Amino acid sequence: MKAIIFDTNGQKKTDKELPRQFNEKVREDIIQRAVLALQSKRRQPYGADPKAGKKASAELSRRRRQYRGSYGHGISRVPRKILWRRGTHFMWVGAFMPGTVGGRRAHPPKAEKKWEEHINKKENRKAIRSAISATADANIVAGRGHKVPENYPIILDNSFESLDKTKKLNEILSKLGLANELKRCTVRKVRAGIGKLRGRKYKTKTGPLIVVSKTCKLSKACKNLAGIDIVNIKSLNAERLAPGGAPGRLTLWSASAIDMLEKEKLFM
Repeated sequence: MKAIIFDTNGQKKTDKELPRQFNEKVREDIIQRAVLALQSKRRQPYGADPKAGKKASAELSRRRRQYRGSYGHGISRVPRKILWRRGTHFMWVGAFMPGTVGGRRAHPPKAEKKWEEHINKKENRKAIRSAISATADANIVAGRGHKVPENYPIILDNSFESLDKTKKLNEILSKLGLANELKRCTVRKVRAGIGKLRGRKYKTKTGPLIVVSKTCKLSKACKNLAGIDIVNIKSLNAERLAPGGAPGRLTLWSASAIDMLEKEKLFM
């Protein structure tokens, strides 16, 4: 498969053969596993206090002729604590059991539970290759909701990595046919549900991903463009290429990132 290299003026420069990572069969099931494994590592463990609901003294004897015992009182065998007594007259209330007020929970969440999911190294690499392959298929990318330009896939000239102005980057992306995609990413939607009370009122679209070969000024220019992310080729993972486990994110590659992918045989 070939892709066109574009310069900073939006003009076609030359063609380039894509490396064999782009020829991997798209496996949505493996991509989904890799994404879930990444998400599970960010999950915060939580659990109840092991002593919650167990701090009351609720020992109550059921034996005959036992002082403070409940035998012969015609009450159930629920653990109870004594609130007051007058001689052998006691005031009991249920405690400790799950069915009582202030009692323990039957099966509370345990803080020691392991939330992290494991994925094999080779399987993870295959997931990344599969997600890379999906980014080059215009039909899969369009099916994900992106506005795909006419000339796709797109490789950017190495001079892109030195761009540091958002306005200049916006102009170039528009020349490459991504004006509709950038407009799509600016639309914000108010979330339906209680999440809007929890610091996530708006839902925004996921836009293009730009893959570069090194830490560069371009990351500064991308900050003010909604939906656009930039990532180093060596930090690439399945979630970046397939957010939410859905393959086919619209991806722009720098020429040096493609060269590095081929020469160093990354993710193989």
